[in-house]
Amino acid sequence: MSSPFSARPGAVGDPPEHYGDPVREQRALEAGEALVDLSDRDVVTITGPDRLSWLDSLTSQTLTGLGPGDSAETLLLDPSGRIEYVARVIDDGETTWLLMDAGTGAGFAAFLTRMRFMLRVEVADRSDEFATVGTFGDAPAATAAPAGVPLVWSDPWGAVQPGGFQYAVGAHPADGWSYREVLVDRARLGELAELPAAGSLALEALRIAAWRPRAATELDSTTIPHELDWLRSAVHLAKGCYRGQETVAKVHNLGHPPRRLVMLHLDGSDGVLPEPGAEVRLGRPDDGGAVVGRVTASARHHELGPIALAVVKRSADPASELTVDADGVLVPAAQQVVVPPGAGSVAEVPRIPRLGSVRR
Repeated sequence: MSSPFSARPGAVGDPPEHYGDPVREQRALEAGEALVDLSDRDVVTITGPDRLSWLDSLTSQTLTGLGPGDSAETLLLDPSGRIEYVARVIDDGETTWLLMDAGTGAGFAAFLTRMRFMLRVEVADRSDEFATVGTFGDAPAATAAPAGVPLVWSDPWGAVQPGGFQYAVGAHPADGWSYREVLVDRARLGELAELPAAGSLALEALRIAAWRPRAATELDSTTIPHELDWLRSAVHLAKGCYRGQETVAKVHNLGHPPRRLVMLHLDGSDGVLPEPGAEVRLGRPDDGGAVVGRVTASARHHELGPIALAVVKRSADPASELTVDADGVLVPAAQQVVVPPGAGSVAEVPRIPRLGSVRR
């Protein structure tokens, strides 16, 4: 169904990517003076007295202590520790609400339904009833609150969550990140379309600058949380058993993630941005270096200029210049390390002397 935001003057896309001035829209969104229409995203609910303990047993974050109005983020992993689904979680005391990227809600709801067994839970896809908007400011008056608790999800990416771990070193660009997502009755979305608005490109630029991973862009079929520094907000390393936990613990304590997230500062001379999936090569354009990764998302930031997130091989030299193929235009790029090559192996395992090495 078409979004009422798409009927606004200058709107491009449905939901709108921008309204004619993406840079101005970025500034307004960041200042808390605009909303972004995310009504193409999915909403799944879980009701029943076992809902939080059940979801806790299946996914990566601890959820049993979630109180009415509290927010969390959690991952469903496969048995090998690869990310299958990402959910932004709110509980209102009666229902657990899962905010999900477009096209992922139905699959997650189907998985959860298969896993109900004899537990007192009910799962429903509510995407046709509720819509999402994003903001850095106050929640709008039309915010849904079916149990008396406003359905406002506060992004935990702004700080390392209890039980989490950050691989990024030094000051983090998400310190103070105050992004929120708000649920409204879809029938009332038109009431918000008259308010100051920013397009999805504005939110994407701010997200990339904050190194914030997202299911729709950074995930592929082999992604594990460590590669994207997602232990920061969506994994509790001391909680009970869940699917994929063995891989999470093993890589974090004893191994290294095979790939790592970087932010790229792109040369803007040619005025082009790489598309998701664009090859990232070692060295400058004339070097003909080996492919070491791929771009996951790109944008023009109002202060940083053209930027991108990319996932590269762990072995790629952090000091090396990189080149991105932007539809045939070779764009020089400087990498800013998000996940360092040495991420993982935090456990101090004592070395056992080799045979014959002990002096008598």
